[in-house]
Amino acid sequence: MKRVKAHTDTVWAFFMERLPASPAVQKIILPKNRSNAIIFKMERIAEQDRFRQISRVLWIVLILNFGVAAAKLFCGWLTNSASIMADGYHSFSDGSSNVIGLIGIWMASRPKDERHPYGHAKYESLASAGIALLLFLVCFNVLSDSIERFSHPIQPKIDRVSFVVMGITLLINIVVMLYERNKGRLLQSQILISDSVHTAADIFTTSSVILGLLVIRAGYPIVDPIIAFLISIFIGYAGIKIFTTSFNILVDSAAVDKEQIKAIALAINGIENCHKIRSRGWEGNIHVDMHCQIKRHTSLEKAHNIAHLVEDKIKENIHGIKDVTIHIEPYMDK
Repeated sequence: MKRVKAHTDTVWAFFMERLPASPAVQKIILPKNRSNAIIFKMERIAEQDRFRQISRVLWIVLILNFGVAAAKLFCGWLTNSASIMADGYHSFSDGSSNVIGLIGIWMASRPKDERHPYGHAKYESLASAGIALLLFLVCFNVLSDSIERFSHPIQPKIDRVSFVVMGITLLINIVVMLYERNKGRLLQSQILISDSVHTAADIFTTSSVILGLLVIRAGYPIVDPIIAFLISIFIGYAGIKIFTTSFNILVDSAAVDKEQIKAIALAINGIENCHKIRSRGWEGNIHVDMHCQIKRHTSLEKAHNIAHLVEDKIKENIHGIKDVTIHIEPYMDK
């Protein structure tokens, strides 16, 4: 019997993978006594696979970022260029942020438990905030070094090798940024999207350095610390942008416009009014709770069905909604 049950579960899981995502369709096709258990199991499998894919992306990007950083730092050391060194430190912070991301994803992938009934997904946002703090540290170091260069200028030794190294690393950064951003959107991962913003900043700084090298070679070495100074400002801006996004998630800022939710609910037959609409989370993991009013003589069974219909319609019309909790209240006619 155990073998038969295990085989049956496998068949149901295989079938569920090919069902439409709509909860309404799943409720119709699946037996009531099996639907909740199988849906929960499939959601868990999908979530674990998502975390594995995110980790794989971070490992690939980690190797590339540290390779780029090593090339830039070595080139900057050979040429005595503050701008190349600043860009190298920025690339090194890219790789360090990947390490933070891997730790965050490992923590976020842990299953729900009694102490954490909503799971550990916010560790991903916490890791993103860690990336922002790392950017602030890099910003301070680059800014300090550029100011020091203004007081004690050094003549960089720019040659063809410098341009070759910076050109190759620029191409690698562009590929990494596009790959990470696309995977972040596909997997709805804040950590990947935040890290792609970090890498985009690296593309901007590397492009600025290459232009600066041309000017320096033309006989204007003062441009070197100026570019390093501008790079530090841009790094700080990227850090603020990432930190703001992570902070809003960690403090449960509203994730969806409540008027949009209200409009969907009021369009359903039986809903007279709704209020106390709240949302939190991020794309792919948004939680909504709200109060809906129906006529006071409505039966409990009908009220329950109406609540399920509201939940399904909200999930169908707003992308990224994971859970909707509805409190039913009697509507008092005036």
